[in-house]
Amino acid sequence: MDAEPAPVAAPGPATPAPADLVAGDVVEGWRLQERLHTSGMAQLWGVLPAVGTGRAPLPPGCEGLPLVMKVPRLRARDDPASIVGFEVEQMVLPALRGPHVPRFVARGDLDRQPYIVMERIPGDSLKPRLAQVPLPLHEVVDVGARVATALHDLHRQHVVHLDVKPSSVMQRADGTVVLIDFGLSHHDHLPDLLDEVFPWPMGTGPYMSPEQVQGVRDDPRSDLFALGVMLYHFITGQRPFGAPETVRGLRRRLVLGPVPPRALRAECPPWLQEILLRCLEPSPDRRWQSGAQLASALRNPSDVVLTERAVRMHHGPLLGRARTWLGMLMPRSAQSPGAARRVLPCPTVMAAVDIGRGEPALLAQLRESVRRTVAAEVGARLVCVCVMKAARGGGEGDAHADQRHPHLQQLLGLRHWARPLAQALMLDEGRLSCHVLEGGDVAAALIDFAHRNQVDHIVMGARAHSALRQYLGSVSAQVVAQAACTVTVVRA
Repeated sequence: MDAEPAPVAAPGPATPAPADLVAGDVVEGWRLQERLHTSGMAQLWGVLPAVGTGRAPLPPGCEGLPLVMKVPRLRARDDPASIVGFEVEQMVLPALRGPHVPRFVARGDLDRQPYIVMERIPGDSLKPRLAQVPLPLHEVVDVGARVATALHDLHRQHVVHLDVKPSSVMQRADGTVVLIDFGLSHHDHLPDLLDEVFPWPMGTGPYMSPEQVQGVRDDPRSDLFALGVMLYHFITGQRPFGAPETVRGLRRRLVLGPVPPRALRAECPPWLQEILLRCLEPSPDRRWQSGAQLASALRNPSDVVLTERAVRMHHGPLLGRARTWLGMLMPRSAQSPGAARRVLPCPTVMAAVDIGRGEPALLAQLRESVRRTVAAEVGARLVCVCVMKAARGGGEGDAHADQRHPHLQQLLGLRHWARPLAQALMLDEGRLSCHVLEGGDVAAALIDFAHRNQVDHIVMGARAHSALRQYLGSVSAQVVAQAACTVTVVRA
């Protein structure tokens, strides 16, 4: 049986091994015990508090709790999406509570040693069960109800997971489902860093909902679609939409429905097929509307209202799915890609900062101008952006594998520049974010970011005039001419 696919992210070269941590090392007051897992994104270590290191005390209720440390891979050739995803998880996990998520304990800054220490959930995820499919129907129904309950609790906390799959589902000793790996998540009350930086769909190919393929990241029903994919695989031994690796492949599910489960496994009852095919509807409005509804249906099959889905023995009608998909597209046709995802109640100020080549006097004056602009807008959110023109990979092989990722270097420099603003304006995580963009055309990258994220005001610096710059057109001149919002240009 095929292994579970990796998340779909930016294309790029294979990443080198993570930092050489060994058992016994002390990382900011945490002693590494044993390495539990190594993936392309991170290492997981069992840890204990180290005595006499000056580490902050454990949060209440965490004494004696088994702990795990997640250490990300941030080497020179790693994908920038892994850096942003780790930032997302560091931001989202502390905001979550309850039995369906790991208990958050501590985190380390990117500019020192990035990590997350959290509760260790014993046992395996559901991923090993993929080698045993198809599974007994009663077991799949029970697991499905438990996962749906966990998702409902997560959604009530304003979070959409967006990467539900067997490897992100664990169970406590009492059977309570625990959701892990929040690196692709969306939180309604926190900046969506992935959405702001990357214009392509983010997720794991087989499990991505149609609206995720379209770029929508704030619909909880996307998680119910992914759960439907997982249950379908457990029941039939096949994935309903295969394992696509391209956006074109992902879009096939929009017009071609899955083979009904009963056509692949005759003992699947009609009520269960009704539930699964409803999870996999292309339109969110035609799916179960909450995890609680789905869990109730799985636990009370006699209450499930049967439709033509229950007796279907072939792909759904192509024309009907095409009409459904067109109906999903039409309301968004006149909007920007980001317009359907989030409507911010307060203005967004974007500071465009040339961290790599900015003159100290200009950077200081730009910071002061940004401070005044944000202070004048009640409740404004500040987004600090710089553009890195170097291409990933660089064709230098692994010669620089042990150096810090250039994306990370730029991000740390941008955060350092923004720190006095955060202190002066008392900005919390929900009102300040820093992003490193990549592109050969700096002006185009800034304009596109501002458009996709509905920026209201751009503040940027400009170096002194020169005949050549005037002839070619400076970055600031292009942004002023083409941006659809207010632009303030600061000169030293």
